[in-house]
Amino acid sequence: MASSDPKAHNNPDFQLQEIFNVKDKVCLVTGGGSGIGLMLVQALAVNGAKVYICGRTEEKLQQVADTYNQGISGQIIPITCDISKKNEIAGLYDQLSKKEQRLDILINNAGISTKTFQTEASSADEMKKNLFENQDATFEDWDDIYRTNVSQCWFMSTAFLPMLDKATQQQHGWSSTIINITSISGQVKTSQHHPQYNASKAAQIHLTRMLAEEIQVNGLKIRVNNIAPGVFPSEMTAGESGANQKSHVPKDKYESKVPAARPGNDRDMAGTLLFCATCQYLNGQTITVDGGYTLAAGR
Repeated sequence: MASSDPKAHNNPDFQLQEIFNVKDKVCLVTGGGSGIGLMLVQALAVNGAKVYICGRTEEKLQQVADTYNQGISGQIIPITCDISKKNEIAGLYDQLSKKEQRLDILINNAGISTKTFQTEASSADEMKKNLFENQDATFEDWDDIYRTNVSQCWFMSTAFLPMLDKATQQQHGWSSTIINITSISGQVKTSQHHPQYNASKAAQIHLTRMLAEEIQVNGLKIRVNNIAPGVFPSEMTAGESGANQKSHVPKDKYESKVPAARPGNDRDMAGTLLFCATCQYLNGQTITVDGGYTLAAGR
């Protein structure tokens, strides 16, 4: 702010703990039991946030809480819920609203990938055989992936609007936020052999901007953005996770595809999340963190 005092300054505002402060924030992360979801949970909880993690597997969630609650200033609290079912989302809202007065940060991270298909073909007949006549090519498969990757984002976000709105009203200078975890698969022009997954992620990216618009039109100060990761270690990319719910990305997944010549790591994701969560001037945007993948692949 301008001042007539030549020595007036606001240097303290530029301290990292002020810019990226999530201390005492109340957060909810879906699919927080492994992979990118676990990175998000750690980034928040290690920096003082109270983080509720929800998923379908109680054992996995409890393992995360037992392992990663050690030596942190925040807290990780597991809640079992199938967020692909509307009645369970309603139940999750009721449960959380009885524990907390507000919700500062909602992260829709849960997602699935299903069948892969040979998209390369030397003729129209071969392409039809690969993509239509293939027994794995079903409406049910597309429905399942859209239900988990797209529909649940809409219903989770709209269900928690009252708690998110309370967070904004109760804290001067803070606007609560919804962060959807999408993918560069929703940005690139190729199907990467899983067209139903890529289409769902493209839909999720547009849903982010659409939801941000509908919320602001109604006068609510709730920001909605999405993070589109490239190749990061997760059960989806690696096929498995270790006892600590962390994964390792095989070299062939990134060697010739990522200009950074490595997969993304925990710090890459943590820094991106803390920026999205705390930047009060960011709304309706896609933040791509991919080591240059989309530069090489094209959009």
